[in-house]
Amino acid sequence: MTHILAIDQGTTSSRAILFDAALRPVASAQEEFPQIFPASGWVEHDPADLWSTVAAVTRSAIERAGIDAQSIAAIGITNQRETTLVWDKVTGQPVYNAIVWQDRRTAEDCARLRAEGFEEEVTSRTGLLLDPYFSATKLRWILENVEGARTRAEAGELLFGTVDSFLIWKLTGGRTHATDATNAARTMLYDIRNGRWSRTICDRLGIPMQMLPEVKDCAADFGMTRADLFGREIPILGVAGDQQAATVGQACFQPGMMKSTYGTGCFALLNTGDRMVRSQNRLLTTIAYQIDGKPTYALEGSIFIAGAVVQWLRDGLRIIREAKETQPLAETADAGQGVVIVPAFVGLGAPYWNAECRGAVFGLTRASGPAEMARAALESVGYQTRDLLEAMHADWQADGATPTLRVDGGMTASDWAMQFLSDILGAAVDRPQVLETTALGVAWLAGWRAGVCPGPDEFAATWALDRTFRPDMTEADREARYGRWKRAVAATISFG
Repeated sequence: MTHILAIDQGTTSSRAILFDAALRPVASAQEEFPQIFPASGWVEHDPADLWSTVAAVTRSAIERAGIDAQSIAAIGITNQRETTLVWDKVTGQPVYNAIVWQDRRTAEDCARLRAEGFEEEVTSRTGLLLDPYFSATKLRWILENVEGARTRAEAGELLFGTVDSFLIWKLTGGRTHATDATNAARTMLYDIRNGRWSRTICDRLGIPMQMLPEVKDCAADFGMTRADLFGREIPILGVAGDQQAATVGQACFQPGMMKSTYGTGCFALLNTGDRMVRSQNRLLTTIAYQIDGKPTYALEGSIFIAGAVVQWLRDGLRIIREAKETQPLAETADAGQGVVIVPAFVGLGAPYWNAECRGAVFGLTRASGPAEMARAALESVGYQTRDLLEAMHADWQADGATPTLRVDGGMTASDWAMQFLSDILGAAVDRPQVLETTALGVAWLAGWRAGVCPGPDEFAATWALDRTFRPDMTEADREARYGRWKRAVAATISFG
């Protein structure tokens, strides 16, 4: 058994990557699935799409590798976080579509809870802000709006889970209802200091605790797959939410190390070790990973729209056919126009946490065209990253450490975008040789648990740099551009 199968269930697609024992990718498969937008600010997925695409890409990756299931030592699962599912514990039939992390339908519910003074209780226990981004109010919405759901949940007939839990349940044929500490930490129901579900929060929100999955370490026994799926049972030994898996894949094991992942959204995590650092700048305190029962904490900043703004150029405006077209367009754009896109399609994440505002474009002229829009879209990701890093530096500065930044995810393949990121940050940006660090991280967790892969120190030593981007913009230009962005954000919030 010399291979590890990593399942990466993301917001817009499902992917499977087979790694060998040296954690080199051998074969992969990917399949997109539809996004469902029932109302403004609402985002859903059909759970059947999540499962069918995962089943398809895992089989496809194995076939492309030319191996059989006997060669697979373990499976690791990484997933879009906070996305909320409720299903029948006997049949596995979901009672409603998956409510995606981007969904803002519970914004008014969260506002009422904040007005009642409940946010401090939430933050002190979970490290999170009281926001519709997280799973808890999504779960409450399902219980209150799907006919019969609350009665069935209180009778013990329904289960709740994030996507990892749903996939584990499906893969094991309903034998395992579990999650890991990193996914639990994103539900707004989990006490990250004491390592248990919070009865106080569950009672306040009316969440029956028998719905909740068992919480395990990131490297743990999550059960065996059904034999009919792959021809034999395979152990599931590693699970982590996508951003925490990328933190592991980037080998950010030391306090002060930081990674930023660019997928549908952008998520930056700063390792703070065994200390829970309470942010003074509206960042989140969360669990980076948990091994041998010991959590390692992190500060996190979440941007809701990063790669999704390129998707909007493709699917909404239809000015590109493929994401890779944005770089040549950006290179030919008239930089003097100063077009700014604030991609608040589902509100703004950290450090603003404004669920109500919506996207805006500033600085348009008659000469503005696809090139200027593509450039502004890529620049918006750099600007939002600077917002996060400034907040993180303010929180972490007291500890006397300066974060080092490692980047990963699909958008980092664009040299233009990464150079602009370095320019607007005024700091070096390290891009690794392996960009798919999310799958790599969970593959290592599973492989290490299976005894196939080395321990953390040896794994960290294998991290390899592809390129360092260094700033090549004057300080005056950098600050002028960033000031324009800040004014655009303020105007967007004011309008919304």
